[in-house]
Amino acid sequence: MTTDVELTQELILDDHLLAAALARAAGQLLQELRTTLFAEGSTKWHIKDTGDEVGHRFLMDALAHHRPNDAVLSEEGADNNKRLSANRVWIIDPLDGTNEYSEEGRGDWAIHVALWENGELTAGAVALPVLGITLSTDPATKPVLPAPLARKPRLITSRNRAPYSAHLVANAIDCDAIRMGSAGAKAMAVVLGEADIYVHDGGMHQWDSAAPAVVAQAAGLHASRLDGSPLIYNEADTWLPDFFVCRPEFTDDILHAIWGRDPRS
Repeated sequence: MTTDVELTQELILDDHLLAAALARAAGQLLQELRTTLFAEGSTKWHIKDTGDEVGHRFLMDALAHHRPNDAVLSEEGADNNKRLSANRVWIIDPLDGTNEYSEEGRGDWAIHVALWENGELTAGAVALPVLGITLSTDPATKPVLPAPLARKPRLITSRNRAPYSAHLVANAIDCDAIRMGSAGAKAMAVVLGEADIYVHDGGMHQWDSAAPAVVAQAAGLHASRLDGSPLIYNEADTWLPDFFVCRPEFTDDILHAIWGRDPRS
């Protein structure tokens, strides 16, 4: 199955718009593929593997065409150390939340596309295909931080296991809990105002957090390592084990809940 991505000259020139267009198109492709695989009675393992492969191939081909001089770090591709000396590296997760993708009726899976440039993330997008939403760093359409609601804070965590840090935060701040799959879907729930805090300490890689982090920061949210230090990308080791996103007014309380102090000071 293939899909055509219509990219105007503006999209080709603008990294924010390109990230959004590619995430959106990959999401549409994977949504169509998923429907077909379910109709065919495919096994969960086949759905997972096929989704990963098709999403990876689509994004790699598109980036090779539209950004031929840029390096790429993909969850589904072999790493190439040449990226370590590159000035521009696209960090992609072609299908974040493969388990949820393989379960009919679930919408908590995402496509991540982010650009690292000379030491920092500069553009990115997260597509939520089932919801028909793509959130990006495009200055013209980037999300606006919702006004705080008159309710208890909502902490979003893994659908399978809440990390220890999430228990600490929930108890200290008195949060209601939401469970969901996919790091991108959870982080975007905070961007959309459906949750207020997302805390993760169970291990992840650079492609799991890069696009969610840059989109969240563009929306005015706090995104960092669990100790409040910056998220560093395009490192030789792709392991980046912890991550949290929150409304900025909760940052200090979260750090104190986890560490008993502000580790940044």
